[in-house]
Amino acid sequence: MTGGEAHDCPVAERLIRRVKPSKRILGDKAYDSAELREELDEHGTKPVIPNRSNRKQPYSFSKRLYKLRWRIESAFNRLKDYRRIATRYDRLARNYLASVCLAAALVWWI
Repeated sequence: MTGGEAHDCPVAERLIRRVKPSKRILGDKAYDSAELREELDEHGTKPVIPNRSNRKQPYSFSKRLYKLRWRIESAFNRLKDYRRIATRYDRLARNYLASVCLAAALVWWI
């Protein structure tokens, strides 16, 4: 977990190192960094991340696959239906993780 003002790219790099490599990874423009793309290339993962408007040498990405990103967003929106998840009432990260796991189980079940 990071603070609300912290950028997600450093955390994304640590997460990518901890999980099994996948063929592709979807992300929004906030994840368009050279360091993250290099990390993904080392793992053999193709990034499906659109370019920021100020990128001088744009990378290619699959617009067809990027359109599937709505599924990820809708999953997070379903979790945020639970007030405790959306507002992060818990002070401890382990308690917040437990709340997210419980809400995810409820969303999957219902």
